[in-house]
Amino acid sequence: MSKYGIGQPVLRFEDPRLLRGQGRFINDVNVYGQAHAVFVRSPHAHANIRSIDIEEARNAPGVVAVFTGHDVAADGLGMPKANMPRKRPDGKPMYAPQRPPLVTDRVRYVGDPVVMVIADTLAQAKDAADLVNVDYDPLPSVTLTEDTVKPGAPAVWDDCPDNISNNVERGNKAATDEAIRSAARVIKRRYVITRVHAQYMEPRGTLGTYDPGEDRMTLYADVQYPHRVRNMLAQNVFKVPESKMRVISGDVGGGFGTKGWQYIEHRLTLWAARKLLRPVKWTCERSEAVMADEHGRDNVGEIELALDKDNKFVALRLNMLANIGAYVGSDRNLLSPFGMIGTVLGVYLIPKAYINVVGVLSNTNPTAPYRGAGRPEAIYLIERLIDDAARELGIDRVELRRKNMLPESALPYQSPVGPYYDCGEFEKNMDMALKLGDVAGYAARAEESRKRGKLRGLGIVNAIEQAAGTAQPEYAEIRFNPSGTAALLMGTKAQGQGHETMFKQILNERLGIDPADVQFIDGDTDRVAFGMGTNGSRSTVLGGSALFLAAGKVIEKGKKLAGHLLEAGEQDIEFADGVFKVAGTDRSVTLKQVAMAAFNPTRWPKGGFEGGLYENATYLGQRDTYPNGCHICEVEIDPDTGAVHLDRYCVVDDVGTVMNPIGLKGQIHGGVAQGVGQILSEQVVWDRESGQLLTASFLDYAMPRADTMCSMEIKSNPVPTKFNPLGAKGAGEAGTVGAMPVVMNAVMDALAPLGVKDVAMPATAHNVWRAIEQARGN
Repeated sequence: MSKYGIGQPVLRFEDPRLLRGQGRFINDVNVYGQAHAVFVRSPHAHANIRSIDIEEARNAPGVVAVFTGHDVAADGLGMPKANMPRKRPDGKPMYAPQRPPLVTDRVRYVGDPVVMVIADTLAQAKDAADLVNVDYDPLPSVTLTEDTVKPGAPAVWDDCPDNISNNVERGNKAATDEAIRSAARVIKRRYVITRVHAQYMEPRGTLGTYDPGEDRMTLYADVQYPHRVRNMLAQNVFKVPESKMRVISGDVGGGFGTKGWQYIEHRLTLWAARKLLRPVKWTCERSEAVMADEHGRDNVGEIELALDKDNKFVALRLNMLANIGAYVGSDRNLLSPFGMIGTVLGVYLIPKAYINVVGVLSNTNPTAPYRGAGRPEAIYLIERLIDDAARELGIDRVELRRKNMLPESALPYQSPVGPYYDCGEFEKNMDMALKLGDVAGYAARAEESRKRGKLRGLGIVNAIEQAAGTAQPEYAEIRFNPSGTAALLMGTKAQGQGHETMFKQILNERLGIDPADVQFIDGDTDRVAFGMGTNGSRSTVLGGSALFLAAGKVIEKGKKLAGHLLEAGEQDIEFADGVFKVAGTDRSVTLKQVAMAAFNPTRWPKGGFEGGLYENATYLGQRDTYPNGCHICEVEIDPDTGAVHLDRYCVVDDVGTVMNPIGLKGQIHGGVAQGVGQILSEQVVWDRESGQLLTASFLDYAMPRADTMCSMEIKSNPVPTKFNPLGAKGAGEAGTVGAMPVVMNAVMDALAPLGVKDVAMPATAHNVWRAIEQARGN
């Protein structure tokens, strides 16, 4: 096997230039004559706008323009909207208020944009923005998810007084209700999953330019889906052909799902650039990010698990409130709680199930996919419930899981709430993890902690997620040059995952091309013909499969030319390791030589051979994939302070075929860190009464640090899927899906002997200490 092929531990080709500071992030992109934009955002969660006075700002030094929503509306800019067919529980159509680029009448969350100020320099734009005077009439607000549907709750929108946007049901309600009624035991719990923000290293930014000669707009932005951004802007906002719009996304300093495709700053910088005939740039401040961006998670689930007399699972029922914020700017805002909740049954055989998810509006930022996008929430619900069931029933939690786990013999398995699990070794994952995590030695470690006055807890979680959705295809193209080198163009978009390395490995595996001879291109809608971008662990599965097919086309065309060069029939040509060979002989020619000959007409066979060597493929998956695994975690808690220390962590993961074990471990490390962060420290918080945002900076929004984490043991148990040519299942979100429930389960295991039944997420020292004191009756 080649040292660069699939499965090899190849160091990332991207890293040297990034470590030398030679990356090209959005703030590295500057063009001659650019002006700078600053947005005036609402300081209120909910308020009517009495008036907007921009005169003083407009006359400030260096100011180019000051725009309000009335200016945008006068130019007829469109707004994207949600198209998913949804209804409310009362049968009426979904209530999905579109998001205006600038608000003119009523702000609905802290950070709602009201005025756009553009000046020659950023400092001048900031100074002028301070001179904008908006007269607000504050209104009652509702920010907490559980409060949105309480009687008398403030209405975010007057024509939706109950704040319910829509609901989605899955499964058989009547059969599930009956199974729960007749069950021997029913365990019911209510779990709150808090709201978080992606907090990527690079805050968002955008630069809009307009070429009047071509009547063409170009957007430079750190987005995950350049082609979708282009299509949305062209079709829905500016109503021009896609040929009039170009989107360029260079290096992206983290995205995690949150760098989406309908942010208002994209359209406004382009619109202003066209209007002013001058490039306009906006860079989000770190202190502005939580106000400006979409958020993740934020739901409340009431979940019931029914068991028979032998402790076999017979039914599950989930009723969940999902906070979708103040606006539904696109289908994106509906994806996380609704699209992925089907994995709430986990890796277990639960014959009857019913899920009802109600999307509620609130005076908060819209929510959208964030790493895992609904799957961490689903596994959090089922795995916490199984631990609570084991405690309530007085039985071993591992054995309860083992008794109800889907065996290999049951696969493929059609879940009663949608997912189709095609393959996996769930019990083997757990057994490998129990050994890797030395669970047999846990009792001794717990005793040692007790002697030091500490509480030790063990978390064990089986995770599965729905990935690489088949709703949209992906694109890959291989273009050879006359010298025999090649360009690789991908429709996915890297944002730190190591796409260049991974795709070059696939290309090397298929064609034997030296990675140094391959130019990697993504993120430019003029250079890459098509693409759906990066989300939902789809890049390897769909993008990699498209590349696999495109490489196959290169081989087939190469055989025709190689046969001519070697004076043999095409049917006698074999290809392996970058070499075309006449079967049974030592006569051969390299792919590089064939590629060079493809541009030399004197070397073509007669009879209609088409010169050049450029092939592409568009791949649509047959079915969604289901990465899975087992996470085991140990924590130690100081009962006097409530401080939680993450002590041990191990993962056994099945992501199908492993492209690069180094990259895989990096993905799992990062995913686990984000799951740990949500459980131990992170949370977007508003004051419940005033609606004021309390966590706008890192002084208040507590990110996990290096000393929050511990060393991790990671092993793979790959079971390749047959539903794509690579056998890949996807790895980008696997770490987060298991991390959230396993850390909380470990915390609860440590606190259970004290009688603690629940701890508010995040399990900060204060929340843990308070739960301990409440259990003690203090």
